[in-house]
Amino acid sequence: MKDSHGRVIDYLRISLTDRCNFRCVYCMPEEGVCQMSHEEILSLEEIERLVVVAAEHGIKSIRLTGGEPLVRKGVDDLIRSMTSIPGIENVSMTTNGVLLPRMAESLKAAGLNRVNISLDTLDPVQFHEITRVGKLEDTLAGIDAALEVGFDPVKVNAVTVRRLDQDFLAFAKLSLDRPLHVRFIEYMPLGQKAGDGLAGWGPEDVVPSKELLERINADAVAAGMEPLVPADRNPLGWGPAKYMAFPGAQGTVGFISPMSRHFCSECNRLRLTADGKIRPCLFSDEEYDVREALRAGADDEVARVLMQALGAKPDEHHDKVGTERNMSAIGG
Repeated sequence: MKDSHGRVIDYLRISLTDRCNFRCVYCMPEEGVCQMSHEEILSLEEIERLVVVAAEHGIKSIRLTGGEPLVRKGVDDLIRSMTSIPGIENVSMTTNGVLLPRMAESLKAAGLNRVNISLDTLDPVQFHEITRVGKLEDTLAGIDAALEVGFDPVKVNAVTVRRLDQDFLAFAKLSLDRPLHVRFIEYMPLGQKAGDGLAGWGPEDVVPSKELLERINADAVAAGMEPLVPADRNPLGWGPAKYMAFPGAQGTVGFISPMSRHFCSECNRLRLTADGKIRPCLFSDEEYDVREALRAGADDEVARVLMQALGAKPDEHHDKVGTERNMSAIGG
């Protein structure tokens, strides 16, 4: 399945819900968002049916997102169903990790292949400020649980934001003694006019990956460590991270650079929102309604909408700032 620019599209990110157990400052206001009604949200059966059609047209990999996907009831049953669909090779999840200590084992048994855990700071005070309600120890316990049940790889996603003054070396050192794969993601100014009363962050808060690598290596050398070098192996996955590693480390350190190094030419994905809209690009406000096609019961119409979205994928995001939907509604 190729788009109009010749890129093979075989990866679908699915937002299961707009609900979350955090209230992160860059994602939603403190009181939360106006939640979608039960009728607006795709049922698990509708999501499964869409994946069946998508797999018939070349989708091989699924990533479940939110909101927070683990607050959606029946997620393990959905995973179990997805892994049995012909053509689907991998099902993974991005989560804040809080619910993993009690759910990791059942998710692994259901067939979930791997997890990415979002963690933007290792400072407990700053963590609470960013999430408004979260506790750092809960997410760290989620990382422990993911490793204990044998998810491989376990990736830790840290969005880099200049004004947060994060301890990047401390993050990178998480990869030393355990098989953790830390990925630094350049902050992307998304949401209504980016900086419209949410976090107030803007393009000036982007920390380019080149600068970040230089800072980590300088801090590592100052601490008596060897600097990061190109990794001799990459963790499994379908994303655009460029991986480095400390010599002798069990894990890796990846850099994802949507702002300073456009990887749009390598894009292999479509996105499905919780209310049944297919988005060709994270930065695009174009959406294609597949919910009505699913509820009308015609698989050929579902496929038509899928192909319509595929044909609308832009060549790149052209440094667009701001989207009409915030990240909690897009699914990331």
